[in-house]
Amino acid sequence: MRVTHDGRVATLDELEWFVVLAETQHMTKAAERLNVAQPTLSRALGRLERQVGAPLFDRTHRRLQLNRYGEIMLEHARRSLAEITAAKQRIAALRDPDRGTVRLAFLHSIAAWLVPDVLRAFRADVPGVTFELTQAVGHEIEELLHAGRIDVGLTSPRPAGADVVWTALHRERLCLAVPFDHPLGDRAEIDLAEARDEPFVVLRPPIGFRRITDELCARAGFTPQIAFEGSEIATMAGFVAGGLGVAIVPAPRPDRLEPGVTYLPLRDAAAHRTIGLALKGDRPQPPVVARFAAFVAERFRRPAADGDG
Repeated sequence: MRVTHDGRVATLDELEWFVVLAETQHMTKAAERLNVAQPTLSRALGRLERQVGAPLFDRTHRRLQLNRYGEIMLEHARRSLAEITAAKQRIAALRDPDRGTVRLAFLHSIAAWLVPDVLRAFRADVPGVTFELTQAVGHEIEELLHAGRIDVGLTSPRPAGADVVWTALHRERLCLAVPFDHPLGDRAEIDLAEARDEPFVVLRPPIGFRRITDELCARAGFTPQIAFEGSEIATMAGFVAGGLGVAIVPAPRPDRLEPGVTYLPLRDAAAHRTIGLALKGDRPQPPVVARFAAFVAERFRRPAADGDG
């Protein structure tokens, strides 16, 4: 629809009828095509012309000839109707749990395994759904979620806010990564306090995993000596392999081991992080988003503490 110069809103019917009139340039033929009475169509055209403040047709010998004003109106009417049609199609797709788009943000550290596994399984089950994907760090995912720019976050730690619905999915044990030839490398497990004099490779604040690192070191009674601050866990492991220091990292999957690094499980019971699914609970979720969230939760369903890891 369109707001006219007198403040009245032209209805979709008026715009659609005008387009048919412009195409046929004949009142009777247009009325027949639209299945409306000719006087009704004539009155609608009169209202539209009064609203735009100019005649849209030249009347010659009981026929209608689209004039310069009408050509401008036809261009914008077609554009408006096309936009309304596109909006209806997008809304219908969003309301269909078998179609639509899910806006998903996820951590760099799960981009190579958890996210592809989930997307592959879901798309096999619901092939009509598309995804808008954003790779980010935890605090950025939290900001995107609160701003309404994503539907779902796969993240850690748990985003702040009572309006966030959080489902714990996967708990990762944390390790101390040391260079392959490091004196501590022969341990089956390690107390973090034993590494208090080592230089640490860490993530930069305010990345959530940096908070976990600082809290674990504080529990062990020391403040880490920082050798390097990075932005991705994979980068940290690479610098450990290069002998720059040690790092606290999630226990890697067997196919993701960094060459030249030994991974020592930490004995501290708090040495874990939980990957979870976050939604905003203060707004209704489109059916396709609700379906995806339920699918992911069911896929990872197992006893797990609700927390930020």
